Amino acid sequence: MAANMKAVKLRIKSVQSTMQITKAMELVASSKLRRAKERSDQCRPYFRELHQTLVDIAEGNTDFSSVYAKPSSNERCCYVVIAGDRGLAGGYNSNLFKKLEAAAGENRDYVVLPIGKKAVEYFQRRKIEILTEEFATVANISVADCFEIARLLCREYREGRFGHIELCYTEFVSMLSQRPEVYPMLPLTDLESVNRDASGAADVSDGAGQGAGSGNGQKKSVHDLILYEPDSSEVFDAIVPEYLGGFIYGGISDAVASELAARRNAMEAATSNAEEMIEKLNLSYNRARQSSITTEITEIVAGAEGVG
Repeated sequence: MAANMKAVKLRIKSVQSTMQITKAMELVASSKLRRAKERSDQCRPYFRELHQTLVDIAEGNTDFSSVYAKPSSNERCCYVVIAGDRGLAGGYNSNLFKKLEAAAGENRDYVVLPIGKKAVEYFQRRKIEILTEEFATVANISVADCFEIARLLCREYREGRFGHIELCYTEFVSMLSQRPEVYPMLPLTDLESVNRDASGAADVSDGAGQGAGSGNGQKKSVHDLILYEPDSSEVFDAIVPEYLGGFIYGGISDAVASELAARRNAMEAATSNAEEMIEKLNLSYNRARQSSITTEITEIVAGAEGVG
């Protein structure tokens, strides 16, 4: 009995130590989450303005032509996958990879640009072609890095290495809900109606490719009231990498906020489970202690009666 009580006591101390760690991680994630959400909200107007400029240029020029706005015959796709750097975030990373596999379907002829250590590890294990591992740590990604990624993607796209680019990340819906999504980026004919929640990086009613009239080969009847120098095509091609950089930065901002929210929820659940476990262990310890005391009293009474 004494050995059993000692084991329960050690177990209680162990669970208490774990609970202190999970509680600390919950508080850290909560403090970082506020800043991450603010950054996600701040990048939204920038993306909207870029996207609207693309739509205006495409709709306002009937003789407009760009490699980014034409449907691609190359079916190979490049996925920009934004995952986390660490675990202990519930199903944050695994749900993202499941979403990617579902989007890719049976087509395994694709290349990835992973952002986040977990993404790099995942694709390395599965021996999937990686475009670059230079941006492996999502916590260190800056705005300049996002534009560098966008320029790299545009260069590879123009050279024909792949014909489609899609962004796979976890969208921040609320503190309790994070949803993995896959959004098309290039060509702009793939960009369908996108409506993000308040924390997303975009709120787009019409795709830029649709604005270009590539869906049915017809142009909207518009008046070209803006003069672009040197011409609209060059302006359009110069804006596209900026647009993609803003798109990627918005995705990273959402993904970081989603990871912190998922980690906070996971650590909160772990802390709650630890408290319940400690309560049950204390109950077991008290029962064992009472049983030990009752046994000792019974032995003392029996001994006294034997002496009498």
